[in-house]
Amino acid sequence: MIGGHGTAEDPHTGVRIAHEEPTPVRQVMRRVLLAAFFLALTVFIVWIDRDSYRDGDEVGITLVDAIYYSTVTLSTTGYGDITPITETARLVNILFITPLRVMFLIVLIGTTLEALTARSREEFRIRRWRSRVRQHVIVCGYGTKGRSAVRSLQATGTPLDSIVIVDNDQRAIDEANSIGLTGIVGDAGRTDVLRRAHVERARAVIVAANRDDAAVLITLTVRQLNPSVPITTSVREEENASLLRQSGADTVITTSATSGRLLGLSTDSPRVVSVVEDLLTGGQGLDLSQRPVTSGEVGLGPRDLRDIVLSVTRGGRTLRFDDPLIGTLQSEDVLVVVRSHGPSGQLARA
Repeated sequence: MIGGHGTAEDPHTGVRIAHEEPTPVRQVMRRVLLAAFFLALTVFIVWIDRDSYRDGDEVGITLVDAIYYSTVTLSTTGYGDITPITETARLVNILFITPLRVMFLIVLIGTTLEALTARSREEFRIRRWRSRVRQHVIVCGYGTKGRSAVRSLQATGTPLDSIVIVDNDQRAIDEANSIGLTGIVGDAGRTDVLRRAHVERARAVIVAANRDDAAVLITLTVRQLNPSVPITTSVREEENASLLRQSGADTVITTSATSGRLLGLSTDSPRVVSVVEDLLTGGQGLDLSQRPVTSGEVGLGPRDLRDIVLSVTRGGRTLRFDDPLIGTLQSEDVLVVVRSHGPSGQLARA
């Protein structure tokens, strides 16, 4: 089978959930400062009541003795050479120093416990994500094309927690995590990696591989695991586009040919290129969008709408705006329109 057979690997392997995690140095420094605070507070309490302590046969202690007593007391060493001799001092030890000792130990032990439980917390987050993830978009490849695809998804309203990145570069996954995306480290052409991304529950898959052969392999594997999910694939060479469609891609975007056409247009028709760039930049200016016909638009012609209609899809067939077969709009039609953003960035409504 293309993409390799699934293995008995841990299903959590390679899954990276986006979350804020303090650096180890910051965690240790925070605990050291907290422990130092508890120690200083204990020294202060002992020092202000220094005449209630005895060091051997001598009543009263120095500041150094107070620091020494606080240190051995909080660490539970307790040599017994310095002892409280009054009821007040003993009561202070019971009510204040003993709780400080407990908190001091919790801070020290907590550093070790956190290191031991970090893996458990990560596995819990992954298990919770696996149980909840549904109707998400999988982006295979987080290079220039993958990042642009994510920005476009955000601009059209897809939340970050509904996007999963698959890439075999750990640095790419770390970058995706830094903006709130869930990442899977691994080859998107492998069955076990796509299963970890829950491709069987996905609502769409975007293949943004750097090589056409990798795009074909990923598309074939995705289609085998989920026969109905829409797949959008980018391809460098136009001659490979038909191969991608045969592999199961619903939409194939030829990056080199598209870039070449824009470069050619920029020489004699630079304004055309500006409009195309505007259409491809989501959230500002003009935007391309797909939407169903509203009840108030049924019976009207495409030119009667406030939105600029580019195409009408009816019964699985896409018709250009000027096709006479469109006639008037029907309730099941799906439109591709150009819509304008207002000054505030809000999309103008028809």
